[in-house]
Amino acid sequence: MSFHLLNLTDPILRSIKKEGYTHPTPIQSKAIPIALKGTDILGCAQTGTGKTAAFAIPILENLAKTAGNHRNKKIRSLIVTPTRELAIQIDESFKNYGKYTNLKSAVIFGGVGQNSQVKELKLGVDILIATPGRLLDLMNQGYISLADIEIFVLDEADRMLDMGFINDVKKLLAALPKNRQTLFFSATMPPDIVKLSKSILRNPVKVEVTPESSTVDTISQGLYYVDKGDKKNLLIDVLQDDSIKSALVFTRTKHGANKVVKLLNDQSIHAEAIHGNKSQTARQRALSNFKKNTTRVLVATDIAARGIDVDELQYVINYEIPNIPETYVHRIGRTGRAGSDGTAISFCDAQEKAYWCDIEKLIGIKVPVIDEHDFPLTDHNPPKEEKQQNRSSVKGRKFQSTKNRKGQKSRTKSGRRKKRRPGFS
Repeated sequence: MSFHLLNLTDPILRSIKKEGYTHPTPIQSKAIPIALKGTDILGCAQTGTGKTAAFAIPILENLAKTAGNHRNKKIRSLIVTPTRELAIQIDESFKNYGKYTNLKSAVIFGGVGQNSQVKELKLGVDILIATPGRLLDLMNQGYISLADIEIFVLDEADRMLDMGFINDVKKLLAALPKNRQTLFFSATMPPDIVKLSKSILRNPVKVEVTPESSTVDTISQGLYYVDKGDKKNLLIDVLQDDSIKSALVFTRTKHGANKVVKLLNDQSIHAEAIHGNKSQTARQRALSNFKKNTTRVLVATDIAARGIDVDELQYVINYEIPNIPETYVHRIGRTGRAGSDGTAISFCDAQEKAYWCDIEKLIGIKVPVIDEHDFPLTDHNPPKEEKQQNRSSVKGRKFQSTKNRKGQKSRTKSGRRKKRRPGFS
């Protein structure tokens, strides 16, 4: 099937052709005709399948039919996505696919000043791509109204819930018109996602192009068993292969990402990090350098990596195994995108074996183990690391008992502790 068979108008077809696309991916060929009819969609498609175009193209097509020329445009379509990088990527897609239409898109996200975003909104926007926090903030300030939304897209819904955005999403839903089209996309369909979809969709058509939580066939996967202390040596050894032109390395924490970057740079392997503690400017610069191949290795945490879309990314390396099985699917989906080949390798130490068992159960395959390397796993039963929370609890009980013996109120020496807000990597 070609895009010409999807009943798209000339401006959209011209832009698609200029982007080099001739045939839609499976998710596009299934979702676009349904979305063009104004029907709600429940889409289950893993990353790298061309999902953004599956909703961007029909939105542009439908809105272009009644687009006006006036400057003070009302927001007619809203796309909500969990991360800044993904929001920026989606906005780029709308601008590319809609370059020959009279439609204007804009993107808003936190972590940067709002002035330039507010200025763009005041000029008039047809399509708004946003992260939940900044969107609610500007709504509360009176800069954004959702009263005229015709098409609403909730993208990466599973990740939205993983990041704790469920309450923000509910607030946004309450502000949307009831008479609208909703396109709901998620890479996985756990029970919470199904429940959420039922609360916001009206007679949806389910579009599914791959089994839930599966990994695409074009990705070659491999597993190294290695002691935790030898992971750094194994990573350096793997990257000595000059045929690996680009690699995306995943760690679980921001601190871990910084350590890996320092390790690689000390070995003259050019690397940069992308995570939540980096400014938006630094994150975009690192991503741009990686896309231009001036940076060979990009080290990322899971939250920051959502939205990384790099053409023909060769390798994804799980330096640390994720403790949430679905996260593995999201990680390795950065390679092998849109039918291209890719390789995903994982470093698993003894304490991560349980995580790996959960991953293989989820994806339904046994990943080949790579035994021939210089840093095999030797310590199969290391002592479990004592959790910080447990140590704090023990310390607190000791201090409390001392105070109680003196007949005083039990509390910390500095008085009531200020609660810390949980952060995201």
